[in-house]
Amino acid sequence: MTWSDFYLFCFIVGFLLSLFSFLAGAVHIHLPFKLHFPFHGAHHGAGGHGHGGAARGAGKGAAGHVSWFNASTAMAFLAWFGGVGYLLTTYSHLVAVFSLALAILAGLFAGWLVFKFMLKLMRASDSQLFESDYRLEGSIGTISVSIRENGTGELTFELGGVRRSTGARAEDGKPIEKGTEVAIERFENGIAYVKRWEEFSR
Repeated sequence: MTWSDFYLFCFIVGFLLSLFSFLAGAVHIHLPFKLHFPFHGAHHGAGGHGHGGAARGAGKGAAGHVSWFNASTAMAFLAWFGGVGYLLTTYSHLVAVFSLALAILAGLFAGWLVFKFMLKLMRASDSQLFESDYRLEGSIGTISVSIRENGTGELTFELGGVRRSTGARAEDGKPIEKGTEVAIERFENGIAYVKRWEEFSR
């Protein structure tokens, strides 16, 4: 096997593994086999649902498992190492040792780029979560559908940075007009029991 054959083999393996990884993950195509690597990247993110404590723990766990040596960086290294090495040995007149050195540098640079991209994604999706961000009681909202006396209306509020709406009833059974700012006293069976903000803040 010549150097060009070796580089071409590395490129094909790295490219195909990257393609399989993309199809299995991003496009959600189920392959007839599973790829197992002896190293793991950071692929467990914090869920968008659940309680604050659990979400905070998941976020810390994901951020703590970012490793520069993982499947994504290894596949990038292999593909770029093989591709650059093949081009240099085929179309240049460099000594083999210089071609090898440049191919290794190209592979390391590609792996570094992928690693930095992974870190950026992790920081964007695993920002620190606090339990208070997901506590319904005490949340402030606005009545979007008027609550009649002893009746049910609709409340719009923000929780964890997401705008939500739910059925709402007045804690004291009195009517509350549309557009009134209220605070959630309790949440039972999918219904928020609310009180006017000025009463809640006294």
